[in-house]
Amino acid sequence: MAVCYVCGKKKAVGNNVSHANNRTKRIFMPNIQRIRIMTESGTKRAYVCTRCIRSNKVAKAV
Repeated sequence: MAVCYVCGKKKAVGNNVSHANNRTKRIFMPNIQRIRIMTESGTKRAYVCTRCIRSNKVAKAV
């Protein structure tokens, strides 16, 4: 599973809770995309979550 290059976001674990309050394990998956980004050493491909892309925490390479 990929991890966000900027914020380190990865899958999280929780519970599905039914109306009868039965609990089963589930996984919350972040929306992670593989994009070309600008770094100090040039362009590279990295896994970045859409929250970081949208808030301009990373510069996309053209």
